[in-house]
Amino acid sequence: MLAGMAKPKDLHRCTDCGATAPRWLGRCTTCDAWGTLEPDPGQGATTAEALGSAPDPVMLDSVDVSAALPFPTGVDELDRVLDGGLVPGSVTLLGGEPGVGKSTLVLEVLANAGTPRHPALLVCGEESPGQVRGRAERLEIRRDNVLLLADTDVDAVCAHAEAVDAGLVVVDSVQTLQSGGCSGSPGTPGQVLASAQALVEFAKRTGRSVVLVGHVTKEGDVAGPRALEHVVDTVLSFEGDRRHALRMLRAHKHRFGGTDEVGCFEMRRGGLVALPDPSTRLLEGRPVGVPGSVAAAVLDGARPLLVEAQALVVPAAAPIARRSGSGVDTARLALVCAVLEQHAGVRFAGCDVFAAVTGGVSVTESGFDLALVLALASAALEVPIEPYTVVVGEVGLAGELRPVPRLEQRLREAAHHGFCSALVPAPVPSDLTLAFEAHGLEIVGVGGIAEILHVLETTDTAAA
Repeated sequence: MLAGMAKPKDLHRCTDCGATAPRWLGRCTTCDAWGTLEPDPGQGATTAEALGSAPDPVMLDSVDVSAALPFPTGVDELDRVLDGGLVPGSVTLLGGEPGVGKSTLVLEVLANAGTPRHPALLVCGEESPGQVRGRAERLEIRRDNVLLLADTDVDAVCAHAEAVDAGLVVVDSVQTLQSGGCSGSPGTPGQVLASAQALVEFAKRTGRSVVLVGHVTKEGDVAGPRALEHVVDTVLSFEGDRRHALRMLRAHKHRFGGTDEVGCFEMRRGGLVALPDPSTRLLEGRPVGVPGSVAAAVLDGARPLLVEAQALVVPAAAPIARRSGSGVDTARLALVCAVLEQHAGVRFAGCDVFAAVTGGVSVTESGFDLALVLALASAALEVPIEPYTVVVGEVGLAGELRPVPRLEQRLREAAHHGFCSALVPAPVPSDLTLAFEAHGLEIVGVGGIAEILHVLETTDTAAA
């Protein structure tokens, strides 16, 4: 071996981030943590030893795919996001802010997944068994097929899960686990990664499904090393505003299907209730004949949703006018105001402008632009918009309207909820117009921002 070249047995691994170094260093060069590099066990195996412990290669067309078929969790909106359910031998990471309903969701999954022969196992590292029992009674869910384990040692968790022949293992939360082969206290990046890797190995070896509940940081990322999201098969995010009951479940990574589906729930006193038709919930209580309110057809992933855009334009109370948005990107709001001033002559100088999406949802896609334009123009000119009109379209800096993806899917959602007309970017395909006229939905093509005032004038004249 060349002089100065590190031998495999000299490798050291950082207990915080998992990075390796060819020799011991005082500070990890990846995460800059001091005193975290330790000798990496298991290095230096010979070729013969490695071949003796490794499985033989197999042809791709001989692999049995029946073992990777998902099984339903019993929670329809979760199955929608998972493209059918949990896959045997998979590891799913569920992240979300404290109090959003993660523990409630997994408890409902456990009650549906467990059977007397193959009970579901809940590893409660944060709550006592009594607290879990109290939540189960409050939710009025089945409790005779769920086992509780109050242990944080990952090796003991794997041993108990195999001993009781659990079909589903849920760990709440992964930040409470600790591995004997890794130094540091529970919750440190090194411990989180080592514990997750042990559970991944357990799931692949035994074919049992594992769900890890994880905390998130203030930036919205799952707490722990970034490698945690790489070692698991699926990463789910459970989101929601505490001031509203709506909860949204999204998949950021899913090795067994797509990541474009969204699950919708409503948090009630009796637990989470699936919302197969969230548009009805989001449009509930929408005012009629009030300026600044318009319905929009947006996409969240691949799921069409109808939301209400609201705007308020009032004289500024301070020398510097405000541009404030709730559920709307503030930068996008300022851009739309500038486009309206430049190309439609709607003035916002000296006015405070407020915009919001009701229902506790946030909209970031550009197809919401036209709804924001109409709401702002309606509020500034004090002209209400026809309540049974839905709008969708992207606005460019030159005042033009651009087409949006999956227009037909959005319009189908609007027709299903009884809307009579839709404003969309022109030109509109004739076959699309004819198809929706049969369902009572008239499609009106709008060429640019300048035509918006004409739409409002027509509405105002009809109302008069």
